[in-house]
Amino acid sequence: MCLPGPAGAPVFHRFGYNSFVQTILAIETSCDETAVAILRYRTGHPGSELLASEVASQIAEHEKYGGVVPEVASRNHLVHAPHLLERATRTAKIDMVEVDAFAATSGPGLASSLMIGASIAKGLSIGFAKPYLAINHLEGHLLSPFFFEDGPPRPSGQTAVPAVDLQPRQARRSESVPWRTRGSSAVTDETSLFPIRPNVSLVVSGGHTMSIFVRGVGDYQIIGHTVDDAAGEAFDKVAKLLGLAYPGGPEIEKRAHDGDPARFDFPRSMLDSDNFSFSGLKTAVRYLLPKLKGDYLADLCASFQQAVVDVLVRKSIAAAKRYGVDLVTVSGGVSRNQELRRQMSDACAREGFAFKSAEPWLCTDNAAMIAFAAMLRLKTGFASRVAEEIDPNLALG
Repeated sequence: MCLPGPAGAPVFHRFGYNSFVQTILAIETSCDETAVAILRYRTGHPGSELLASEVASQIAEHEKYGGVVPEVASRNHLVHAPHLLERATRTAKIDMVEVDAFAATSGPGLASSLMIGASIAKGLSIGFAKPYLAINHLEGHLLSPFFFEDGPPRPSGQTAVPAVDLQPRQARRSESVPWRTRGSSAVTDETSLFPIRPNVSLVVSGGHTMSIFVRGVGDYQIIGHTVDDAAGEAFDKVAKLLGLAYPGGPEIEKRAHDGDPARFDFPRSMLDSDNFSFSGLKTAVRYLLPKLKGDYLADLCASFQQAVVDVLVRKSIAAAKRYGVDLVTVSGGVSRNQELRRQMSDACAREGFAFKSAEPWLCTDNAAMIAFAAMLRLKTGFASRVAEEIDPNLALG
């Protein structure tokens, strides 16, 4: 609950999760996508509903620069956030006063971008005297494989909508289809956590590549992380070397489909370490390119992609064995790569592990995963101070 503090300033306290309906509005502005989602949990019901999920992409704005420009990103967040808030509440058919808690990504990410979403959520929290939750962007990805059990919403066909056109894309949902954590029964105890099975999680994106031992919600141990380029960053840099469009991951994957992954023998760095390194792989591509002639693009893309996948799969399986779990999960933007999903799934099946990956529409930055993480946190009685600062380098755990 929110009580008046000195000079009318709100002070948040831990509270019981007892009301019949809890509706969470979440905002995600960690990088170059503005997103708003509304998630409703019904106490005593078998699940909850994603009432709205709106995303405005800035790919077209940043493509001409070959990467994300922080100032451009933050300006576009300011333009889009009010429109997405209006669209989300209209789609959800609720008034803002009906929202029970407001959440926002507080890090890691671009400082100027994080500040926009956090400031809006804090303002709404103060204005409506409701709890505020500062959510770690990485935790949103980490928990996203557990989001839907049945009938997840499907993103619309507008998959690359320039934010400058003010045409955000909406994740469609099936009416009256509840979600539950995968592999769990209906929740009947309102104070209990949704069961998140212990697992080794691979979070792999443009800015992050890390392996995490997940004991439960809020109980995480970092196993390994990238010491230089993240996997997604390596995809983007290699794509730029090849003259391909931004973002590079989908472009390389598309061309790799018809290529020979064994034609070029690229390095697999730090295979005996828990940490990741993809800078040397990028450099190997750079030095190879001047020596190549003829039709090599598909084979090079396939060989590069295979080198990345080999590292990610091998390290994930090794970590799962060492930490004694029976489940491996994968999330983050790079986890949309179909070859990574296929080979990780096959490796898990061979070694006797279950495998879960986030739904493709949940892999890129979105507010639905932030709302889900906030809901799980809210059920523990967690809330944040509105004075809590964003942290561009926020650690997980």
